[in-house]
Amino acid sequence: QVQLVESGGGRVQAGGSLRLSCVAGGSIFSINDMGWYRQALGKQRELVARIISGGSTNYADSVKGRFTISRDNAKNTVYLTMSSLKPEDTAVYYCNANVVASTGWSLDIWGQGTLVTVSS
Repeated sequence: QVQLVESGGGRVQAGGSLRLSCVAGGSIFSINDMGWYRQALGKQRELVARIISGGSTNYADSVKGRFTISRDNAKNTVYLTMSSLKPEDTAVYYCNANVVASTGWSLDIWGQGTLVTVSS
């Protein structure tokens, strides 16, 4: 079994910063892409940022220059460092990973989500 566990969400004032973490655990052979998505109330889930195993990244236009995604391959962990937060960044943030399990199966895994609330 493979699972993602997120942490780091919370409430922050506009202009503030937060760092989200997501650890992949279980019977993992390798991890390809890892990423963060978010879903605001009443809206569809959207991509925030992704990072591949080699380190290349892509970001949603709305967060470019404010958010940074990074990963520690040795720890099977992906981070999202968020700065200059805006009220419109308020959402549940979900971690996602494309994982090859030790069984050889390729899995698309989601975390349980962590709430980020930005107050004005």
